[in-house]
Amino acid sequence: MRRIREVVVVEGRYDKNALRQVVEATVVETGGFGVFNDRERLALLRRLAAERGLILLTDSDGAGFVIRNFLKGAIPKDQLKQAYIPDIYGKERRKAAPGKEGKLGVEGMPPQVLLTALERAGATFEDGQPSEERAEPITKADLYTLGLTGGKDSQTRRQALLKKLGLPEHMTANAMLEALNILYTRGEFLSAMEE
Repeated sequence: MRRIREVVVVEGRYDKNALRQVVEATVVETGGFGVFNDRERLALLRRLAAERGLILLTDSDGAGFVIRNFLKGAIPKDQLKQAYIPDIYGKERRKAAPGKEGKLGVEGMPPQVLLTALERAGATFEDGQPSEERAEPITKADLYTLGLTGGKDSQTRRQALLKKLGLPEHMTANAMLEALNILYTRGEFLSAMEE
């Protein structure tokens, strides 16, 4: 499985699941139109874009383009790549009926189509080479040791840390871990925890 440096932005969890079967990448969901009113999620996307760059991979229907255009206006152009899937008509297996426009979304695309879309967008494939700077990741064990998971007050401590670091307050422990590993080296994170 090929590793992508940029953060890939998709509409929902089924899109995320489909993409994770094709490439190793950090995949963030917009929550559909929810991103329009979620300032915290938008701030996180901006930070991720500044750190690693974003690849937008939305459905090819009208709703997908509304989300894409919104994000194109909210993220600096030089930090954003566009991946497009073709118009393929049909319905996803989990759905009883096709979508409004009758097109398959990201979740319904064959794996090779998704990989080709990412290649055409100019994704940076790392081919299994972790960058030296991020070689030693922040781990779940670190979060546990610091009292951010598995303890009596861990949720309160986690929310305080998210607020301190300017990350969305509703992030799960796993989502927080993923964001921390993108935004900070292990050393930077441990130093921030000592302050």
